[in-house]
Amino acid sequence: MTQHPSPTPADDRALVRLDVDRAIATVTLDSPRNRNALSARLRSELSAALSEAMADDEVRGVVLTGTGPVFCAGADLKEVGAALEGRDIEPAPELPEIFEQIMGAPKPVIAVLNGAARAGGIGLVAAADIALAPKSATFAFTEVRIGVVPAIISVPVSARMHSRQLSRYFLTGELFDASAAAKAGLITQAVPDREMEHAVDAVLQGLRGSAPRALSRTKELLGELGAGALAAPDRRKEAFSRMGELSAEFFGGEDAAEGRASFFEKRPPRWTR
Repeated sequence: MTQHPSPTPADDRALVRLDVDRAIATVTLDSPRNRNALSARLRSELSAALSEAMADDEVRGVVLTGTGPVFCAGADLKEVGAALEGRDIEPAPELPEIFEQIMGAPKPVIAVLNGAARAGGIGLVAAADIALAPKSATFAFTEVRIGVVPAIISVPVSARMHSRQLSRYFLTGELFDASAAAKAGLITQAVPDREMEHAVDAVLQGLRGSAPRALSRTKELLGELGAGALAAPDRRKEAFSRMGELSAEFFGGEDAAEGRASFFEKRPPRWTR
């Protein structure tokens, strides 16, 4: 196995790790202190790791996973607040670019959840070609509960989830488990926790036994077939642009400021009845 740590300042450890073993690259979100939140630095390292894996001719497919009890908690709300206050945030790829890297990648991406996913973290799950989650994992589109709209993630998520469940979970922000996520089409399979390694191995063996060019063209074909109107390859750029404007409108509003405050102060937001 070869290991390729993502670039990072000398005095700080990488937030994303890249390992390659038997034609499979594993990209691991490794920022458990903040539940693998999508900070600018994590996004930069994630984008770099994905690019490196896709450029490696020996890589047949990419596993996206995380460390700690949470796969990805979504946006880094502290960083969002800082940006809205005008403080400098290091330049980094935004979520549409990350999602496009995964959805438009020439190689299959398999999300292997190590725990819960929330908000933008669910966008990563939906962007992947295959998603496996332990039955103990939970999901929630928490945006409406902090005063914002699940706009950008709607592009990949609408390509996966059945419309009735999409409406329910987007509108209520309620928690749902891995079995419900599988029934809704969000993930491929909900797996008993102790059987995750076996389930992942079965998928990876399939990729290792497939011809690289055929794999790439089959992924492209699946994109052409399209499961969601917003996520069709020829519409993604325009869709991400529109959803980015909508997201910015709400993240910059009064409700979002109250939502962030209630989150950090561990209290219900003022609109709760």
